[in-house]
Amino acid sequence: MMDILKVAFREFFGMFIDDGALALAAMLLIAAVGVLVKFVHVDALLAAALLLVGCLLILAESLARAARKKFRRK
Repeated sequence: MMDILKVAFREFFGMFIDDGALALAAMLLIAAVGVLVKFVHVDALLAAALLLVGCLLILAESLARAARKKFRRK
């Protein structure tokens, strides 16, 4: 039973820690948009659009990087 819990724990936290570059890029994007909203007074709708597009680009780059790694191994 403990083995199952250990595996589940590792898998759950692995989703968030597995790709450090993805997590770092997402945190930087959120911080940058937060600075724009707080200090540059960017409209909330524009900030939301920046977050959406930025997250999609970060995810696409992460997927492309993972695919390159997978196909290099073969």
